[in-house]
Amino acid sequence: MGEQREQSMSNYKLPGMRGPRNRQVEKPQEGFKTLRRLVLYFAGERRVVLFLFFVVFVVVIASVYAPRLQSDAIDSISARDFGALPATLLVMLAVYAVQSVGTFLQSRESAVLSQRVVKRMREDLFDCVVNLPVSYIDSHSHGDIMSRMTNDVENISNTVSQSLSSLFSGVLTVIGTVAMMLWLCPPLALLSCTTVILTVTATKFLSGAMRTFYRRRQALLGALNGTVEEMVGGCRTVAAYGRQEAVTASFDRTADELTRAGIFAEILGGSMGPVMNVINNVGFVIIAAFGGYFAVHGVISIGIISAFIVYAKQFGRPIDEIAQIYGQIQTAVAGAERVFAIIDEAREDKSGSGTMEGAKGVINFRGVNFSYLPGQQVLHDFDLEVRAGHKIALVGATGSGKTTVVNLLMRFYDVDSGEILIDGVNIRDIDCRSLRENTAIVLQDTVLFADTVRNNLKYGRQDATDEEMEEAARMSNCHDMILRLRDGYDTLLTGEGSLSQGQRQLLAIARAFLAQPKILILDEATSSVDTRTEKRIQDAMVKLMENRTSLIIAHRLSTIRDADYIVVMDRGRIIEAGNHEELIAARGKYYELYMTQFAGSAT
Repeated sequence: MGEQREQSMSNYKLPGMRGPRNRQVEKPQEGFKTLRRLVLYFAGERRVVLFLFFVVFVVVIASVYAPRLQSDAIDSISARDFGALPATLLVMLAVYAVQSVGTFLQSRESAVLSQRVVKRMREDLFDCVVNLPVSYIDSHSHGDIMSRMTNDVENISNTVSQSLSSLFSGVLTVIGTVAMMLWLCPPLALLSCTTVILTVTATKFLSGAMRTFYRRRQALLGALNGTVEEMVGGCRTVAAYGRQEAVTASFDRTADELTRAGIFAEILGGSMGPVMNVINNVGFVIIAAFGGYFAVHGVISIGIISAFIVYAKQFGRPIDEIAQIYGQIQTAVAGAERVFAIIDEAREDKSGSGTMEGAKGVINFRGVNFSYLPGQQVLHDFDLEVRAGHKIALVGATGSGKTTVVNLLMRFYDVDSGEILIDGVNIRDIDCRSLRENTAIVLQDTVLFADTVRNNLKYGRQDATDEEMEEAARMSNCHDMILRLRDGYDTLLTGEGSLSQGQRQLLAIARAFLAQPKILILDEATSSVDTRTEKRIQDAMVKLMENRTSLIIAHRLSTIRDADYIVVMDRGRIIEAGNHEELIAARGKYYELYMTQFAGSAT
């Protein structure tokens, strides 16, 4: 919306907007801060978290205790003491059974926890998106916003389900394993733990590089989704102008950048595992060499050596797992940063406690100044009074500020200075919901939802009866058209191809009729219908506009000849005003526009 805004913004890119050149990657925020905030989403699932931690604790105890039993069994066999062996083996069997059941419960509870947490995050994100200011939606790539709702949240879900319990289990396993190793043989335990220094060094080195590439990959993925969303929505324009090769080349450039970033991210993420394996093998060599030495000198038994080999593997396994999932953690943190960036955006200002109950519909613009972008003013000291029940038309060249007037009246944007009054009350003091419930708008770009015709018509007034809905359809001359559809009012609208643009516009007009507004706004509402349909709509509007304040933005001057007042705008200022006859007699700008359309004279 907004002709002037479109022209201004075509020459300027706001931060975060996707452009063909100099694409900016979002600045990374502090990873620990984001991770801590992500953990707060688990607060509402305390029972699941506590049960999950309990199961993990039981599994860790079983995994730590099992090698000790194995050591006892080996020592019994070595000493030919077969009397205690059966009992030891039965206990081992029970411990491994508990470990298996606990592992299953751990996987199940992790899945439940991840889905519940992500559900809350999706709800928060969607609630934020639908309440964002129109200015934010207008200035950011729709595809990138969608990518945050889908790809980024899904990455968080996968990480929670696969990594949270593994991380907790890994920490407990390391602690339990080290404690058991120290109990069995402190010198050998200390020698085995020297590999920790190598592990920490390798992890610190690789993690820094991984974080950069994973964040860049997520940003490029959002940009790629934005390109796809634009191309799908504008496929007719792309085909009509033969731009398939150009848009394909642009897509390929973004895809190439994403591929390079993804390759580096995956290489770095995949290198963690092999590096950890090498370090683990170094630990095995240490245990084999020094363990054999201690056994020869009678410090430890053969069973303890076998237990240490298992513990060494068990000690390295959680570190190795954390290294393997570190890439996922980085992706999740990068995605969480992008999600929280939207959640932290300021919501639309809907302040105001007044209502429009019993409103007459008197509108006053007093000294309004407004600009979409700093230094590019759209409205200049704009003054306009609209009397209750009058039909006011706004005309002028593209970019003159007509649609901006509507944007400000609907509080899609707030004025820079000046004020807009309805019945003498500043619209900032009127509850935004009340303002929009009493103002119906039909835009040039028709929006219908993937739902039935019935639900689309009742979108603006849910409590309307079927009789009222059908009457509104008759007044807008689309009742017969609806009945000719496959299922009538219950026909499901699945896409733009299901109806012509003219039919869609008629439905949008019927939806506005059904809302029974105090103020009616028509922004090029008849631009996509034929002349005969336009005449029928005009006849219906005569009845609809009785006792209603109406603002009409039109390029077709034939649709506003009977307006009570016609305002001619140019570069954000009113240059002429009056009814049709007065403006024609004045032979000014309106006369030129009129003669251009109906007499073919040059301006």
